[in-house]
Amino acid sequence: MYTSTEVSSPARTPTQDERTLAILAHILSIFFWIFPALIIYLVRKDDSPFVAAHARESLNFQITMTLLSIALAITLIGILFLWVPAMIDLVLCIVASIKAGELKLYRYPISWRIIK
Repeated sequence: MYTSTEVSSPARTPTQDERTLAILAHILSIFFWIFPALIIYLVRKDDSPFVAAHARESLNFQITMTLLSIALAITLIGILFLWVPAMIDLVLCIVASIKAGELKLYRYPISWRIIK
């Protein structure tokens, strides 16, 4: 698991469209789970390294939160804490969206790096 947050600037300045797609990869994941990040990643991974990096981060984070929620749902006491991953997801997706809007690459502090 990756445990520290990294924020860095991309090698080249992304266009306005790339910035918008990077923001959408994070924000839409709050409402539609992994599907927006997956679609954006598959469509734009070869065109824009900036968009691909943000979509990949969002996708990895959503998968991590899903696995955490499943693990909590399996245990009896964990059912009481299912709200915790939802709150973590909400807050960190907003932070990642802000960083994407600032044209910075962002890594979620709690994320299992499945897709590289």
